[in-house]
Amino acid sequence: MEDFFKYLATSEEDHEWGIFLNSTGRLHVPAGSPYPSDRHPAGYFYTWEEGRRLREYQINYIIDGAGVYENSQGQFRISPGTLMITFPGEWHRYMPLKSAGWTEMYIGFNGSIVQKLMSYPQFNLGQPVIQIGNKEDILDIYLKIIDLVKTEQPGFQQIASGLVVKLLGTIVAFEKQKGFTGKHIAAVIEDACFIMRKDVIRNLDLEEFASRNHISYSYLRRMFKKYTGVSPLQYQMQLKIILAREMLTNSGKSIKEISYDLGFESIHYFSRLFKDKVGTSPSVFCRSHQG
Repeated sequence: MEDFFKYLATSEEDHEWGIFLNSTGRLHVPAGSPYPSDRHPAGYFYTWEEGRRLREYQINYIIDGAGVYENSQGQFRISPGTLMITFPGEWHRYMPLKSAGWTEMYIGFNGSIVQKLMSYPQFNLGQPVIQIGNKEDILDIYLKIIDLVKTEQPGFQQIASGLVVKLLGTIVAFEKQKGFTGKHIAAVIEDACFIMRKDVIRNLDLEEFASRNHISYSYLRRMFKKYTGVSPLQYQMQLKIILAREMLTNSGKSIKEISYDLGFESIHYFSRLFKDKVGTSPSVFCRSHQG
């Protein structure tokens, strides 16, 4: 792969979309080479002594080599497979070791939607580097973005924005999964989810299930929410509401019958829960989906 970088002019339409790309590139820095490159424009170029502050988010992916990244929170070692995440306005600096050099891929981006996504706890100034490893799917995102930027066909910003979201989602998923990889509790939670999906109508006895798997009920609840994002009870209720929507549309049964079939204590509780999750009552939903 040859070196490439490009800094983009963005339109009002790009900004209104909510995610827009400002810069992208690939740079191979041989051992002993000066860094950073003096080919970068004002606003991006910096010296190690002064560092810099960007007006965008930037994520650099180090494919090989080694170096350091530093921000207001401290200095961090960089090795192959590391992502470096920089926030707008945050003072920072980074460089490869003279003895090692490195190869970096980078994207700079911003937008109203990005600001919300980057508020997730997986992205924080205190830990600006993530050792995600050498992953083909991560590299593929960068390469596809570079291909889009090279030609700048109409709508390339909107396609690139989807790839940025994919990258951010991959990072969040990686961080969430780190605490479960190779652990028994991951298999237990997956088994619980399978049982609940296989028989939505019957409520899984979670206390008995936990005991059968030799873990405490409180530990199961805590780890289940960390793994799925919701509690076991909420997970079961969501599955019931999904099935209720299907039954209201296709079964021909009354709301009372469906509420009873799904094991709800009362039609009033079912209706309240359905409206909370779907945004409309079962009766209104049913009328709006009649042929």
